[in-house]
Amino acid sequence: MPNNQYPMPNTQYFDFTQYKCPTPNTQLLQDLMQKLGISSFKALSRAAGVSERQLLRLRQGKLEQMRVDVLLKLSPVLQMSLNELIATFSTVELLQEKAAPTQDLLEEIADLRKEYQRSQQQIEQQREILLQEFQQSSLQLLESLLLQWPTAAQKAQENPQLAALKIVPLVQKPLEQLLQAWGVEAIAPVGAELPYDPQLHQLMEGTAQPGETVKVRYTGYLQGEKLLHRAKVSPV
Repeated sequence: MPNNQYPMPNTQYFDFTQYKCPTPNTQLLQDLMQKLGISSFKALSRAAGVSERQLLRLRQGKLEQMRVDVLLKLSPVLQMSLNELIATFSTVELLQEKAAPTQDLLEEIADLRKEYQRSQQQIEQQREILLQEFQQSSLQLLESLLLQWPTAAQKAQENPQLAALKIVPLVQKPLEQLLQAWGVEAIAPVGAELPYDPQLHQLMEGTAQPGETVKVRYTGYLQGEKLLHRAKVSPV
């Protein structure tokens, strides 16, 4: 009796291609994207706000496994109605023949559209609320400036001899409070002399090598680790 009781299959004729995942709709989707100026699937994913995995299902002809809200996001980006999108990419025979959707499906689509629009409205409302809260907190920090600056400016026009030192604090203190609240720090005060750093400093004139002494003419700002404006400097 041979050692191997069960003969091995003839791998020479074994078809491994059956395990590949075809994407029959890829070319169709690419043609649509090209007409609309969408350069890649990643760009389409970002424009529609859907994952690339959802796009892969569309390319594989698995539209029936996709949620309707995903299709609702894709249809305006591809400039197709929902019915056109389904008829174009579905592999189900009834849909390819453009059979009329059932009443239940139409109601589900209508409900999802309402829910999507409601979500968009909520996002807009939240954005407005956040903007109002931001404005109110900023105005509170600038309250003294808003109340006193118009009077100070008028007095300065009436009396050109009015010392600037009396007016500067009206602006300086509220501004410092606002910057502190936002986590903004000055790189260096005006008039400071310090080693030249091309990452933080911008030469207004002349040349300087890193490490050479320069003088700050206009201060720059950092917000945490983010550079907002480089300080403007000149060689000493």
